[in-house]
Amino acid sequence: MGCTPEGVANALRGAAAVIAEHRAELIELDRAIGDGDHGENMNRGFQAIVAALDGTVPDTPGGVLKLAATTLISKVGGAAGPLYGTAFLRASTVVSNQPELGAAEVVAALRAGLEGVQARGKAVEGDKTMVDALLPAVMAAEKAGGQDVAAVLAAAAEGAAGGAESTVDLVARKGRASYLGERSAGHLDPGARSTALLLEAFAKAAR
Repeated sequence: MGCTPEGVANALRGAAAVIAEHRAELIELDRAIGDGDHGENMNRGFQAIVAALDGTVPDTPGGVLKLAATTLISKVGGAAGPLYGTAFLRASTVVSNQPELGAAEVVAALRAGLEGVQARGKAVEGDKTMVDALLPAVMAAEKAGGQDVAAVLAAAAEGAAGGAESTVDLVARKGRASYLGERSAGHLDPGARSTALLLEAFAKAAR
């Protein structure tokens, strides 16, 4: 089964609920190595996406992703808005006006999102950022690409969870956390954690 516009909208609604549920956790993670606003910013952004979708659901999956992108870019402060906004925007561009997304399109959207984040944030694997969750997610999704959408997203979620966990031991080389140097080690990166939460929510919606 492919992803319809309503299916993508429902996945975003599910993601908003998960972010709301983990808002305090993301705030605490960011307080340890950042400026403490990641949970609040992500929650505000995803609640705004839900409000926009309650108004109208665009008639293509790409349109839904673009709505999410523009909402995040306009509503979310800090690094999260531009980075996640760019990810959704690149994903929407690569799937363009297709009426429904299959596994191959979902993989392409994930890959485009990763490339957007890296182009925008200049982060590579090992920098202790959301890329450490998103890169293994994309690689896992590509490996599962011959299966259905649910299998692709389940693989991506698993890759992201492992990648996020790997950031605990890393020393931050990007963003505000990098100012802490060695002291940033021992903490889970909030952006990697929110990436893993989103992909888990998308996988759940696909199931």
